[in-house]
Amino acid sequence: MRQIHQLRFQVYCLEQGFLDAIDYPKGYEADEHDLRSFHFASCGRDGGLAGYVRLVCADAAGSFPFQAHCDALYPGIALPPTHQSVEISRLMVSATHRRQPDRSPEILCSMFRQMYMRSVRQGVRYWYAAMERSLVRVLQRMLGVEFRQIGPVTDYYGPVAPYLIDLHVLPAQLSVGHPSLLEAVLTPEMCC
Repeated sequence: MRQIHQLRFQVYCLEQGFLDAIDYPKGYEADEHDLRSFHFASCGRDGGLAGYVRLVCADAAGSFPFQAHCDALYPGIALPPTHQSVEISRLMVSATHRRQPDRSPEILCSMFRQMYMRSVRQGVRYWYAAMERSLVRVLQRMLGVEFRQIGPVTDYYGPVAPYLIDLHVLPAQLSVGHPSLLEAVLTPEMCC
């Protein structure tokens, strides 16, 4: 976790400026959501930490981090049960690996597979995510996953909107555009 917190500091504070580095004098970024999260990492060929993402479970009040910032939803949107939901958070690839275009998809695929497998084991059906439109397009292209926007754009570490994924429709989506990813997701011993 120490390496993960250091990567989060590097990406969120130093590279992207989402968080003020002065608030993290020890050089690692951690927050109150870590204790109720599932953490996933991908290592590079050199064995170093290449990427990270977490799935945050609802707090005691049944809320997710995105709801503190994306408080407006489109009319008619009914949120799924909190016990079947998690929020994708702190998705990142290290700068070293982002500069290697052949590596980023492999890293994202590995973390996606880990998230999916853990979600299925935990009885999670829905993923929330607050993302920039450009990231949504990249993930849809790389992974073939359809993110459904459920609210308007708001300022949450930049202009983002809330999205929802139903994992029950994911296999059908992947089978159309990314059958190899579907096979990797459904076959635990395979690597993307």
